[in-house]
Amino acid sequence: MARTTGSDGEKTEATIRGAAVNLIARLGYEAMSMRQLAAEVGVQAAALYRYFPTKEELLFTLMREHMEDLATAWEAARPANADSAQLLSVYVRNHIAFHIERRHATHVSNMELRSLSPERLTQILRMRTAYEKELRAILRDGDETGAFNIDDTGLTAMALIQMMTGVIVWFRPGQRLSIAEVTATYLSMTMRLVGAKIDGREEKHVHEHTQLRA
Repeated sequence: MARTTGSDGEKTEATIRGAAVNLIARLGYEAMSMRQLAAEVGVQAAALYRYFPTKEELLFTLMREHMEDLATAWEAARPANADSAQLLSVYVRNHIAFHIERRHATHVSNMELRSLSPERLTQILRMRTAYEKELRAILRDGDETGAFNIDDTGLTAMALIQMMTGVIVWFRPGQRLSIAEVTATYLSMTMRLVGAKIDGREEKHVHEHTQLRA
């Protein structure tokens, strides 16, 4: 992808990406035109191609950066010397917080995979697999040590990812539940799903930490 150097160019590119995420989430990738995007940003349509040579390049960039940011957020949140239950707690909290904060980007990443070329689709799916592999490893290690009781690690991981990411479909700030309450409830459901053995002190820690993150 071509980049324009300098702070003005970087700011313009960031503005383009932000506007594109919102437009694609609202209209769909196929329905959104580069002309519409240019009007949203306030530049000539031809100027967009200085930053993104093709419309698909723009979509791929949005999806790639979404997954890179998710992986980076997890690496930053991952605790050192934690047991399986603690690792799973942090994974759940981080995943939910990340996707709620990036509702439109998550929608685009989930709904527009079909619009990528096979080569680029493969790259995004590999990034997703690497991220989800972290969850499978946590579940597998917990099951092997007896902290969890799981029949099928792969299916459980897929169920958890779908459940956690699905928060963006219905959650709206300011309604009945806060982010902290949603996260605490989903974390409780997650621990029951994996048959986690958590004592009262850990449950209290999970609840308090969830409130701090929100």
